[in-house]
Amino acid sequence: MAIAVVVGLVWSLLDRKRQSYNVLYYWLTVVVRFRAAIGIIGFGFTKLFPTQMPFPSLGLLNTDFGDFTAQKIYWLSVGIVPWYQVFGGIVELAAGALLLFRKTATYGAVLLIGALGDITFVNYAYDGGVHVYAFYFVLLGTLVIAADVPRLYNLLILERYTVPQFYYPDYRKPIYKYTRFALKGLTILIFFVILTYTEVINFKYDPYKQPSTAGVKTLRGNYNVTVFKINGQEIPYSPLDSVRWKEATFEKWTTLTFRINKPVVVDPSNGGGSPMRDIQRTFEIAGTAGGQRAFHYYADTVEHVLYLQDKNALASRGGRGRRGGSDEKESGKTDNWISKVAWKNIGDENRMIDKRAWSTRRDREFARPERSSNRARLTLNYHTTDGNKVILEGLNENNDSLYVVLDKVNRKYVLPESKLSAGKY
Repeated sequence: MAIAVVVGLVWSLLDRKRQSYNVLYYWLTVVVRFRAAIGIIGFGFTKLFPTQMPFPSLGLLNTDFGDFTAQKIYWLSVGIVPWYQVFGGIVELAAGALLLFRKTATYGAVLLIGALGDITFVNYAYDGGVHVYAFYFVLLGTLVIAADVPRLYNLLILERYTVPQFYYPDYRKPIYKYTRFALKGLTILIFFVILTYTEVINFKYDPYKQPSTAGVKTLRGNYNVTVFKINGQEIPYSPLDSVRWKEATFEKWTTLTFRINKPVVVDPSNGGGSPMRDIQRTFEIAGTAGGQRAFHYYADTVEHVLYLQDKNALASRGGRGRRGGSDEKESGKTDNWISKVAWKNIGDENRMIDKRAWSTRRDREFARPERSSNRARLTLNYHTTDGNKVILEGLNENNDSLYVVLDKVNRKYVLPESKLSAGKY
């Protein structure tokens, strides 16, 4: 902004004899309209098919309210009312559609400023992390509506007769007319037809904040930890114990959560970023304290072994790393903590979702070398017949032997389960 102001002042000084820039202003407004429209359409689709603020997972529902950061409370407050989130998406998509046409651009800019202005304020108030990006679109909307403000003031406040006057190029020549139609039609095709299809597919099979891979079905649910042994020594239940698990939950996707009476480094992000790998989808643990641990797992269902890694990469490094993300680095070295035989039983994570959600973007990310990581790891055999009682035994992150007995509990929540939930598990 500082550079733009300086350049603008210098330009005005050097070209002070010119009275107006009608052509330049018109095309600048066109570029801004389309940039704002495309941006808010992207915002809108993640709400229309509610994936931006997912419905709380079981692990989040089991977390004490006071253990959430302010931004997490806001995001979950919207996530528990998905139809309100859908309404927000409709407003944003309507703003984007109106901005694509010159005659309705003013109405689109009003909607954009209202919708994104509210989002800007909310993100400042709750430290949501996208206030700068949201306010960027408010500024774009302000530029679009700037020329209309004096006329609207004259009409609505002063109640005077007002005739709007605008400059726009002559499109009557066939080459201009049909080129304009083709470009606008292409924009509508890409951002309303194709993008609608891809967003529906993503909502059904690959929601970008939730893990997309289905977990082991017989393990899903909430459990009480009735027996907990380390190196053969049983640790009785105590709310003050910093080692023993307090409760455990297997999500419908590939995550095991449990609580311990030990603080963890809080991931301050909003769980975004749209990574392809499930272990890097951190909405479950972002903004969550209270000793809540979440481990992503690969399941060898032949040998009944779970290979688990802590989803909170910051916790594994004592809080070091970028805000809201991991400081993992790509490495050419092969990580052999899971054997080739086990990988054969586990399968290709990239192909564990519905075929309709496969994409070249997923292929590119999964083709990259494994990231070097200091994440805490567990290797646990699981034994169960019907999922009502599960025995886990193996090694924890310190290579101590671990023996855990889980008894399923049918926990009732005041909050009813959403009927508009993303993903097929």
